[in-house]
Amino acid sequence: MEILWFLLALGLLATVISRLFLRGRGGIRQVAPGSPDAADPAAYGFVLQEELDIRLPGPDQDFLDVLEVVQHTQDWHAAAQLLAGTPKEGEVRWQRVQAFAGAASLELQQRPGVGGQWLRAWRAESPKDAGGAAVHAEFLVQQAWRTSRVGADDFRIILEEARTVCGEAALLAPGDPVPYIVELAVARGLGYPHEQFDQLWAHVIDRAPAHMGAHLAALRYWSEKWHGSREEADHFATASAARAPRGSLLAALPLFAVYEHLPDVILVRGFYQTQVVTRAVEGALFAVHAAREDDPMLSHVRHLLVLFLVRSERWSETMNQLVRVDGHVGALPWTYSRDPAAEYAVHRALAVAGYEANGGSPATLPR
Repeated sequence: MEILWFLLALGLLATVISRLFLRGRGGIRQVAPGSPDAADPAAYGFVLQEELDIRLPGPDQDFLDVLEVVQHTQDWHAAAQLLAGTPKEGEVRWQRVQAFAGAASLELQQRPGVGGQWLRAWRAESPKDAGGAAVHAEFLVQQAWRTSRVGADDFRIILEEARTVCGEAALLAPGDPVPYIVELAVARGLGYPHEQFDQLWAHVIDRAPAHMGAHLAALRYWSEKWHGSREEADHFATASAARAPRGSLLAALPLFAVYEHLPDVILVRGFYQTQVVTRAVEGALFAVHAAREDDPMLSHVRHLLVLFLVRSERWSETMNQLVRVDGHVGALPWTYSRDPAAEYAVHRALAVAGYEANGGSPATLPR
């Protein structure tokens, strides 16, 4: 709890570390307005860049309505009621915990020392509320990763406090996987040994064995940048995809594994047409086609597909994804950019330009 007061008092500024560089994981060449390569996304009914919502990967009107009330009144009760009524099983509770924490973090960035007071009040006035504890833990995780240098003293101090709050949240909601999922990011930052991580992972899969968000968090732990290797991460992704029940988006996990290991600079011409990338993209497309339309993780997969399909110059397939996710950009890969909306808009403009250069038009795009 003390760390939350500390963060709110000092107003640590959240700075999203951009990993999206030219020809690598990151950004690609900007399309100059009025250039021959420029196309008009508005002709397809796409949302203006300045109106793109960076808070969520896809629509959740109940959350947005509650968040508006909370931010306008600085009263946390509506948020607590929404989370209390969100089932513990499934992905929606995890996404809403992330989004509430992200909103508090953004407020703090915009109004240092003042923003996010509703979260402070929530924890002070209702310390036994499971939803408040989960949001507090996720808020601390996001602050650690966004505002501190990995391995620095303040980074570890904030994550240690997050681990403590995760434990509190788990005790308050015994069947809820979310506190353990939040702790997966703590495990990555603090460098849990594999045995300790396996114990934590067991708590997750006991409660939600097919939870896509949990698998994405675990995949990041196993990637070579943290505590495993590329081979371990690939094995985790492919094994999870193979065990996935029919219709599960876990079949798309290998594409996220490829993304985690994209080199900063790609030297191989046609890298995005290689067998490894193509196989992962096809697996993700299969998962998307087989998934329920109301699967809350569907937007996450579609957003990542947009990046890979643009880089692979598969314009028609890219446009088919864009018409289904446009408007919300709070998902990988855009959230790794300093300006998620701008990064998404560049890829969208390239998709439109490529689509039209190959004979496409608004009239030919299926909806």
